[in-house]
Amino acid sequence: MTMTNLYRPLMRLMTMAACVAVLGLATRLADADPLSIETKYGPVQIDGTPTRIVTLYEGALDAAIASGAKPVGAIITRGGTSVAEYIQPLAGDIQIVGTPGETNMEAVIALQPDLILASARTNQQQYELLSAIAPTVVPDVTPYQSDSWIQETRLFARALGREAQGEAAIRKVRDRIAEVSKQVSANVPEGERNASVVRWMPQGALVMASGIFSATLVESVGFNVNDSDLVKEGRPHSHPLSEENLSMIDQSWLFLATLNADGQEALEAARRSPAFNRLQAVESGQVVPVDGQIWTSASGPLAAGEILDTLEAAVGR
Repeated sequence: MTMTNLYRPLMRLMTMAACVAVLGLATRLADADPLSIETKYGPVQIDGTPTRIVTLYEGALDAAIASGAKPVGAIITRGGTSVAEYIQPLAGDIQIVGTPGETNMEAVIALQPDLILASARTNQQQYELLSAIAPTVVPDVTPYQSDSWIQETRLFARALGREAQGEAAIRKVRDRIAEVSKQVSANVPEGERNASVVRWMPQGALVMASGIFSATLVESVGFNVNDSDLVKEGRPHSHPLSEENLSMIDQSWLFLATLNADGQEALEAARRSPAFNRLQAVESGQVVPVDGQIWTSASGPLAAGEILDTLEAAVGR
């Protein structure tokens, strides 16, 4: 069921949600003081320690698992059929309740959640439906900022009753940033630290915004990420570039992501084109293939660790 086509099944869903809420009251911990969380849509009260957590945002799943929780439901990653491969071993047998663009409300209700962690892009109507099922936390965070993932991790960890674990996960990332920064400083000349993050799609190259999660991590270790002013404010990426316009991503380093087999096939075709092979990153051997599920869709402490590992391997070779 799509979130934009709500009215026909609304009454049935709300009735089901009310039943779930009544049942949930009997199972929450009565001896814990209620916790009030400030969110985008005002304070949300959470009774006890949540155990049946549904995440409707890739960064929420990452932050929850990094904080020691094990959600029972999540959405699929972009370009995939389940949660992202990097997190599958930790997520275990998690139930899928939708996609980044569509939430299956009946699937959410069936899981009887006692907490829902949602994206900052969740609108008021979506929030009201979700909060009728269980307390719903929507971050009041500006996207595409260097600390957006930190603010979200802290909020989600607090809602989960796992603040200490959330802070520990953030510290671990900061320690890794310091380590990789030393590698960049030692191995990459200062004048050769300009970079682009690009997602390769069948229709062409998408330049990722310099404020997306992976790009801010690349910058944090000493690179200068340039989106060539091709990305409109508030957008995650540019329109597809034609082969003739590939020179617009001509940087010393090119972090090149594909989401699936179709993207990989398109990239292999591009590698045979003269325009691609004229890029300075290609000529200098500084094109770094990366996992698009992590580099262009994910966020959170665990994804940060994967990105930093890739950066360390790239500059240390």
